Amino acid sequence: MSSLSHSVLGQQSVIKQAGLVFGASLFIAMAAQISVPMFPVPMTLQTLAILLVGFTLGARLGALALITYLAEGAMGLPVFANAGNGAAFFGPTAGFLVGFVGVAFLAGLAADRGIAKGVVSTALVALAVSALLYVPGIAWPMAVAKVTGLEGTWIGKEFGAYYWAYFIQPFLIGDAVKAVLAAVIMAGGWSFLAKR
Repeated sequence: MSSLSHSVLGQQSVIKQAGLVFGASLFIAMAAQISVPMFPVPMTLQTLAILLVGFTLGARLGALALITYLAEGAMGLPVFANAGNGAAFFGPTAGFLVGFVGVAFLAGLAADRGIAKGVVSTALVALAVSALLYVPGIAWPMAVAKVTGLEGTWIGKEFGAYYWAYFIQPFLIGDAVKAVLAAVIMAGGWSFLAKR
């Protein structure tokens, strides 16, 4: 099995791959700026775009697209949510940013292996991959606290109610919605391709 982009574009030259990676990083940057009002917190389309990039480009190019996206932010470009840049690597969301590479890679791996082609299978993969993002997301503030000995609003907390209330629970509904949207979009892409 192959990714959607490989099925559409066929054998890809290095130039074409570089274009896909750069275009995908810009797509994620634009999606990160779109905020949808939701309860209990607004939802950006950043992780939806990351899932779509992984499912569309496959593991290798999907991960490269996210590394490119993070590099753009590290260079000071306002590509992260709310026009954030490299300063975000020193804040509470740094673990999530780094974890985005894994999200794209794992979604792409599922696509490469043909696991994520139907709506249900793609939604399940998207949910599982989105859930795994919380591991580096929470590990980051806990690691900062351990290494620096600091305590503050987002560091130095024991795993438990604090991280659940501020780092996980507010985003669960949005993650579920984005997983289903990614599945519907990808299934539509494969269906369209089958009818060509």
